[in-house]
Amino acid sequence: MTEHDTAANADLIDRLLGVGPGDDLYALRHARAKATDAIQRSQDLFFQPELGQVSLQDRLSIAVYACALSRAQVLGAYYRDQLAAQHGVTPQWLAALENDALDAIADARLRAMLAFTRILILTPVQGDKAALQALQAAGLATADVVTVAQLIAYLSYQIRMLAGLLALQQRKEQA
Repeated sequence: MTEHDTAANADLIDRLLGVGPGDDLYALRHARAKATDAIQRSQDLFFQPELGQVSLQDRLSIAVYACALSRAQVLGAYYRDQLAAQHGVTPQWLAALENDALDAIADARLRAMLAFTRILILTPVQGDKAALQALQAAGLATADVVTVAQLIAYLSYQIRMLAGLLALQQRKEQA
C-alpha cells in the first residue's frame, strides 16, 4: 500500500460518501490528488486537539451549527457524533446548535462565535469590521478570530463540495 492509499483510507469525504478505489466518484475526487490531500490536511488541522485558544469542543460546535444552518445532514451527523463522543455534550446542547437556538448556549464567547458563523454561512457580505469586533469584544484574540473565520470558510467549502458529490452519487444511483 502506498502513502497515498493510506491517506485516502483516512479521507473524511471518501468515508462519508462510502467510496474507495474502484468507484467512479473516488476516481473523480482523486484525479487531483494534491487537492484531495490538501482538503484532508485542512480537516486534520482544524480539528486537531490544540489550535490556539479556540477549544476543540467550540470548533466542533461551530461545525455542527454551520452544517445545521446549511442543512448538510450527512456532514452534520459526522460532526455531531464527534462532538458527543469527544465532549459528552448534552442533548440540549446539540438541540440548541441544530435548531438555531443560540440563546440556550450559556457561554457568551461561544455564542459570539456561533453568531459569527451564522453571518458567514447565511449572509457573508455582513462579515464586516463590526462582526469581527464582536468576536474581539467576546474575548477572542486576533489570532483566534482568524482561526474561527478560516474554520467557517473551510466548513462552507466542505459543505458545498460534499453536497455536490452527494448529488453526483445520487444521480449515478438513479441512472
